[in-house]
Amino acid sequence: MSDTETATFGGGCFWCTEAAFKELAGVREVTSGYAGGHVENPTYEAVCREETGHAEVTRVEYDPEEITYADLLGVFFTVHDPTTLNRQGPDVGTQYRSVVLYESEEQRDTVERFVVELAEEGAYDDEIVTEIEPLDAFYEAEEYHQDYYEKNPGDSYCTFNAEPKIRKVREKFADLARGQEA
Repeated sequence: MSDTETATFGGGCFWCTEAAFKELAGVREVTSGYAGGHVENPTYEAVCREETGHAEVTRVEYDPEEITYADLLGVFFTVHDPTTLNRQGPDVGTQYRSVVLYESEEQRDTVERFVVELAEEGAYDDEIVTEIEPLDAFYEAEEYHQDYYEKNPGDSYCTFNAEPKIRKVREKFADLARGQEA
């Protein structure tokens, strides 16, 4: 098995983005957490009160021989709306901002090019507001947030917000998905 790499994305509620990334072949692990803030070891409650500056993020560990960083960006920019500032669906606040936290200069260059290409293609009606920042620290979210969709498949929030993202991955990225039926 080859070495894995990690990528960190914030695109609204981490329960939803975690569930979407878990659909992809080559993804070894997805961890919900917090990044981009100014407080060490933030709690969910403090993040929700917008006291820490953190975004809810998912850290994706992947095998670059099976799936590329650019592939992950494609999924990320499809399963959330990168044109809404501090909002995704029903969730409002800076913790739900669209952000890519790069972990290397190569990732920074790739995401910057990716966003320029999306803008040039006119992929969205509105301007992309996704922040592109270096990852300074990643703090794993509390255990009850990990694998939330898997543990709570009947949760109405997940039904209305996570399941559409999962369907998008299965439909639009069938070549990258683990092979489940859409």
